[in-house]
Amino acid sequence: MRDLGVVQHGAPVLAEPAAAFDLPADRADAERIVDQLAEAMDRIARVHDFSGKGMGLAAPQIGIVRAAAAARPAVPGAEPIVLLNPRITAASDKMDEQYEGCLSFFDVRGMVPRPLRITVETTTWDGAADTTL
Repeated sequence: MRDLGVVQHGAPVLAEPAAAFDLPADRADAERIVDQLAEAMDRIARVHDFSGKGMGLAAPQIGIVRAAAAARPAVPGAEPIVLLNPRITAASDKMDEQYEGCLSFFDVRGMVPRPLRITVETTTWDGAADTTL
């Protein structure tokens, strides 16, 4: 993964708090970073098939300490989900536990408990708060 531009466990950038975007003022920076996330996911997809599982990547995983992430759902033809300034605002009490991996801990998988439903607040390109996820 390192050769594909994914920062690996132990790199200081992964421990730094990600800086939020001030949108719409930072829109050009946000668009550039989202493009870089998409390019990184394209590189990764050419080497590893995540089509049946989906794939997500956060800006710090490609060395950019900004609050941006992108996810490609496992649904064929589905548009990527872009998250700017994401913040979990609610989580269900019901949990599920499945084996998962992380591109920054490549070749490591483990059981990860997660709430069955969460509400995520993000910021739209024009600066509004959005919780439609």
